[in-house]
Amino acid sequence: MLSYTSAVTIALDATPLTVSTGGVGRYTLELARALASEFPEDQYWLLSDQPFHTPNRPANLHVGEGPRNPAERKWWLWGLDREMRRRRVELFHGTDYSVPYRALRPSVMTVHDLSPWLDPAWHPGASRVRRRTPRLLRMGLATMVITPTETIRRAAMERFGLSPDRVVAVPLAAAESFKPVAPDGEPQGNPYFLFVGTCEPRKNIARLMNAWRAVRRTITVDLILVGRNHAHAEEPGLRVLGEVPDADLPGLYSGALACLYPSIYEGFGLPVLEAMQCGALVIASRDPAILEVSGDAVIHAVIHVDAQDTAELAEAMRAVAAFPEKFAHIKREALARAAQFSWQKTARLTREVYDRATRAFSHS
Repeated sequence: MLSYTSAVTIALDATPLTVSTGGVGRYTLELARALASEFPEDQYWLLSDQPFHTPNRPANLHVGEGPRNPAERKWWLWGLDREMRRRRVELFHGTDYSVPYRALRPSVMTVHDLSPWLDPAWHPGASRVRRRTPRLLRMGLATMVITPTETIRRAAMERFGLSPDRVVAVPLAAAESFKPVAPDGEPQGNPYFLFVGTCEPRKNIARLMNAWRAVRRTITVDLILVGRNHAHAEEPGLRVLGEVPDADLPGLYSGALACLYPSIYEGFGLPVLEAMQCGALVIASRDPAILEVSGDAVIHAVIHVDAQDTAELAEAMRAVAAFPEKFAHIKREALARAAQFSWQKTARLTREVYDRATRAFSHS
């Protein structure tokens, strides 16, 4: 049984919610909702200097106003602190690599992965994060740090010189809406593979598409791409859906021959867990964080391939397309493994980190 301090007022950075889709935005909103529901005695505020939309909020989850004057537009230096004073916020959670520049209250920073530092080409627009986050961590402005996996926890401690008692791994989860969807009537169109995620270099989309093309030479199977920034020339069998409503994703996951996620590097790989929770077959890379999410050596909930080996990926896809019935046991393992994650669990573990941050700050 976890113990918590008395009721508090907590603010979360809502800046990720200014982007229409993406894993960090989903993390921010689902975590805020789960915290407010699990701890109704607390008050939670979503704060940003930019407008954002938050549907279906519990009564104790509120939205701030943002800057009220020109001085407050210097958000991380002045505006955020003034907004938190107005709301009587006692702790701040930076959900996306940042915390306020002045340590006036305890704070928690989520470091999702180290991709901004591993290869600048992966995130050409992340130069501010690359400069700012290491400084904030060195200066101790983040009282505690959260990572989504033990893999990233160890990497963050090594890269930023963080003490082990300051960094906690708290896994993400898939929303309850992600569950198996039974087929509605006769299948429409060709069988398909599915990729869900933003198109960026580390997601390995080019190799994924080459593997699919190799399979399609002998087996009629389509490829559906879902997410931001997908722009590909038209070709037979390729369906680029772009951003789709969350309500449509469980059906897409459930109807796929397999969901493809041959990412070169991940901090967690939320689409993998979403697909697993829908009972879908997943073909993913052997990235350490994805391996951690999909289970240990005893669990076989995902087909893992070498992210750099197009032929191995194509062979796995070909086997699934030709004999889908042979992989039913992996789908069962996926459902069982996915059941070990929930946003309620994530909220409780996160709330415990808030308590640790409060105690650490009071003794600093």
